[in-house]
This record gives sequence, structure tokens and C-alpha cells, in this order.
Amino acid sequence: MKTPAIDMFGKVIDSTVLAFRVGPILPGNYGSRNAAQGRGFMSEKQLKLFGGGGTTLPEGFRYQPDILTPNAEHELLERVRGLPFKEFQFQGYVGKRRVVSFGWQYDFNERTLRKAGDMPSFLLSLRETAAAFAGMSPDQLQQVMVTEYDAGAGIGWHRDKAMFGEVIGISLVSACRFRLRRKVGSTWERSAIIAEPRSAYLLSGPARTEWEHSIPEVDTLRYSVTFRNFRSGA
Repeated sequence: MKTPAIDMFGKVIDSTVLAFRVGPILPGNYGSRNAAQGRGFMSEKQLKLFGGGGTTLPEGFRYQPDILTPNAEHELLERVRGLPFKEFQFQGYVGKRRVVSFGWQYDFNERTLRKAGDMPSFLLSLRETAAAFAGMSPDQLQQVMVTEYDAGAGIGWHRDKAMFGEVIGISLVSACRFRLRRKVGSTWERSAIIAEPRSAYLLSGPARTEWEHSIPEVDTLRYSVTFRNFRSGA
């Protein structure tokens, strides 16, 4: 078992996690292969029948499958693959994933927010879909980051930078396990959901401000498109 996985899970691991698919936490790197194929997972209704425990999805978290059609995803990927991705850098370290931002870009090395290039037209169209899902105006979503997760890439526990408000993520190509946690006393309250291809999630309210989220290493190529607005007064 990899040491980072132990660090991310901490000393206390819940025996079950409620989501749209629920099941026992798998040892080590329980990545998207098990998630996509639904191995060993029970529905929330089944879990309640068997008396299983766990945590519900956080307040302020929303999820919608199939926000895009397969054809729309295919057309989107044709454009996404041509974007000028660069390796993610964080204070001198280089991550496995590659990213590109439009509208605004947060520089993790300099810890500053910088103006970035305008969103291409195909991302403006996707922004309308994301905004409709979140009940917002498209113009409110002034920043977008597209991330390429190659096999073996993931993202550790974090909250998005405080200058950003709501976060809307759209998954492409393959599924991943989207995990959430928040500190309660000396333990962690945990939740997770399988983010399927063409699905969208929204982080708002407590899910945005109180909970951290992470994605374990994925087994196959995955893209995500993440739109953000700015927090009022930021």
C-alpha cells in the first residue's frame, strides 16, 4: 500500500460510504476501475436494509449524471485534446496531471491570481450547460480549468482557493471516485460518489467551505472541466 494513500485516509476509515453507489472501502488505491464497473457496490436503499452505516452527501453538494450526450462529449473531446496543456506545478513540484486555464489562472508557485486568455467558443457553450445546472448566469462563471488525468494521476485533499465561490465540475471519458471529508473533533466525516463520464457536480455552501475533496489515482485517461465564479467581496 502506498504511503500517500495512508496519509490521505488517515488513521480512521469509515467502513462504508454513502453515495449514489455505496460499498465497503477498498484497501489501498480503490480507483476508477472498480468505480466504473460498480464491483461490490450497494445502493443506498440496499445499505439501509442491511443496517449499514456511513455519511450522506454534504449539504450544498449536487450531482447530475448525463448532463451531456455521448455525441456532445465526443465533439467536446475533439477540441479538448487540442488545448495547450502544461504539467501542473505546485511550489516547485510537478504533478502527474496536466492543466490549462482560461479567464483567470491561479499560479500555485507565486500564489497569485492572474488574468488568462479568453475562453474558447466551445467552452463558452459548455459554460452555459454548467450554469444552467447550477442555477447561475453563464457570465458569473469567469474562470475555467481543464485537467487531463492520465493513468496513475489523481489529486490530493484540498479546498479550492478562497477567492473562488461555487465550483462546477464536468467529467469526461472515464469515471472516478470523488471523495469528500471534513474534520469533526478528532475524526473525519467522510462521503464519496462515483463521478461518471458526462456527469456534473456542484460544490456550494458547506460542501464548498467546510469539506475538502480529492480524487484517488485513476486507472485510465480522464478529463475534467471545472468552472468557478468569484466569491462575493473577493
